[in-house]
Amino acid sequence: MSEKPHYAGHRKRLKARFLKSGAEALPDYEMLELLLFLGQPRADMKPVAKRLIEHFGSFAGVITAEPQRLGEIDGVGEAAIAALKIAQASAERLLRERVMGAEVIGSWQALLDYCQVSLGFEKTEQFRILFLNNKNALIADELQQKGTINHTPLYPREVIKRALDLGASAIILVHNHLKALRSVEKTNVISMI
Repeated sequence: MSEKPHYAGHRKRLKARFLKSGAEALPDYEMLELLLFLGQPRADMKPVAKRLIEHFGSFAGVITAEPQRLGEIDGVGEAAIAALKIAQASAERLLRERVMGAEVIGSWQALLDYCQVSLGFEKTEQFRILFLNNKNALIADELQQKGTINHTPLYPREVIKRALDLGASAIILVHNHLKALRSVEKTNVISMI
């Protein structure tokens, strides 16, 4: 009779611990394991999760990594990449729903959290515009320009034209400064007009 592998029952125990105690009870690599389970029905995903965190530096670094770079890690296939990218897209959607239609000034931290998730981990500079109605509620969030690693153009004519098209009363310009992101991942809200 063959001996069971050391990880037999690990998935069941990990899922039960998550459901009982929540995400705070799990270290980052175990949260990644749970996501990787979705893409790999039968395998020990702990070593893969640990390799991912070691390579990308953090849970957020893994989730926001480009699919091509994720695929370079041994044990990460298309299904695992899809699971990780679904987690990222889900987080962005949850945060966007918290700020869409809400008074931005009244929920400034929610807006900053949303900007951080949707823009803070990008590898190239981007310029986003948040369009507000006359009650300062967010009516649209659009990527205006995508640049290079240290430059992104902004065309005021296009900004104003789009604001008029949407009937926006105010705009918030958001730009990720990648120099600042090298040590601390953050997004800078430039101004509200």
